[in-house]
Amino acid sequence: MSDTKGPHLPAAAPPPAGLYQDDEPLERSTAPAQGPAANGGLVLSTQCEFPALARAASRDRFAVLVHAKAPLDLVTVLDVSGSMKGEKLALLKQAMCFVIDQLGPADRLSVVTFSNGASRLTRLARMSDAGKAWAKFAVESLAAQGGTNIRQGLRVGAEVLTGRREKNVVAGMILLSDGHDTCGWTIVRPDGTKSYTKLVPPSFTSAGHSSRPAPIHTFGFGTNHDAAAMHDIAEATGGTFSFVGNQAAIQDSFARCVGGLLSVAVQEARVAVTCLHRGVHIQEVKSGAYVSHVGTEDGRAATIDVGELYDGEERRFLVLVYVPRARSTEEVTRLVKASCTYREAATGQARQVAAPAAVVQRPLDLATLPAPSLDVERERVRLAAAEDIATALVAADGGQNAGAARILESRLKAVERSAPGATGDDPTCEAIKEELRDLSARVGDRAEYQQTGRACLLAGMSSHAQQRASGTDVQSSSSKRSSAYLTPKMEEMVEISRESSRKRGGGSQQPVGTGTSGQVKQAKIEEV
Repeated sequence: MSDTKGPHLPAAAPPPAGLYQDDEPLERSTAPAQGPAANGGLVLSTQCEFPALARAASRDRFAVLVHAKAPLDLVTVLDVSGSMKGEKLALLKQAMCFVIDQLGPADRLSVVTFSNGASRLTRLARMSDAGKAWAKFAVESLAAQGGTNIRQGLRVGAEVLTGRREKNVVAGMILLSDGHDTCGWTIVRPDGTKSYTKLVPPSFTSAGHSSRPAPIHTFGFGTNHDAAAMHDIAEATGGTFSFVGNQAAIQDSFARCVGGLLSVAVQEARVAVTCLHRGVHIQEVKSGAYVSHVGTEDGRAATIDVGELYDGEERRFLVLVYVPRARSTEEVTRLVKASCTYREAATGQARQVAAPAAVVQRPLDLATLPAPSLDVERERVRLAAAEDIATALVAADGGQNAGAARILESRLKAVERSAPGATGDDPTCEAIKEELRDLSARVGDRAEYQQTGRACLLAGMSSHAQQRASGTDVQSSSSKRSSAYLTPKMEEMVEISRESSRKRGGGSQQPVGTGTSGQVKQAKIEEV
């Protein structure tokens, strides 16, 4: 497992057997220390509005941009089995070179490949000019042959992350595969279903966000990959699964993912919800893929482990509570209060934010209920759609393709009848409608389901569970659907990717979605 030879980088001691403890030291600031430095902490840079100004000139309000960023440790685990030969490998090389170009000098990258076995091609090295040259040389040297040993690739990638002597603030892993495990690590159960637990390194399945080395963001490349395996690996590690059916869109898909990783703003976010009225108790928390806990004794409190938030992301969680009858003199019932503790990624500082108490008015007489909150209804619509996507997957996997299509079509009609969906201009509901139409068309036909439908359903489930943009880059997918959960940094990175493709004379030309606002948004609670 020796590193690929290439442009010169400072020599490092060989790693101990089974561990990679030769990561390049983090970039150190030359400024005097102002206090205790976090390992891999804040990176500051400045950029002047203009590069030059005449000596005899003065200028009012000359702008200097000060940028703070949390640097990234990224490990890419790439399938180079025989089925990747030809155009697939060429597109992967282009996409990887694009990713390398987008990383800054404080970011570090390691390239791991797998076929029958796995190799680390480059140590975790800073993306200085020399580091980028080294990484590109390794990528350009890739050759495809052999089988598909996903477990071995992830094991080597895990050792790179867990063996680090120093750690940047943010870490992530990208897994790309175009095939199925051919090395016997997939377990077939007596009922015919498959288990992929042996594919995931044990260090990535620890409970809790803080104990995992990093999320694994998986990419199913082409129409012959094992979508269920890619989805399960991402789900087990807190990552997202993206389906790249349109092979030419692999660079855009990587750009979307890396754009998010490069813009992590909040880490270790945990939401706490506490009941205020003595008769109110929490019945359920709908938190998707995020671990939640409701106090088992009296249901008076709940927590949600949110983990990381990208710049521009938001999270919405429905907290279902029991509201008791009010006393004759009670005009307002205070239901719950919500707060969130988190750590700023760029500074490492612990923070806490609290929301105003959720209250409900208690008039003496109320003939009819007033119109419900559109925000709450919108979240109910989204959750119901996500549940029916999962139900349709089970039906289609059981051979009931027509039934799966009916499930999705029925949900589409329900979305259209809902209060936010009926307006015709609600971005969330319009994206859900497009998604349900697209999925319905893909599941009804058995051949189309096996080629693209299953992967699209799994990618949609991953995206809704995480409330994070993954991807379904297939040639007929709608732009509205692909824009769901996109953040401004993701959009920006995808636009950069498409511009570079246009300059090369090829690549994806699909429009970028509308995305969300550019301001960091903390986890948002919706109470019912």
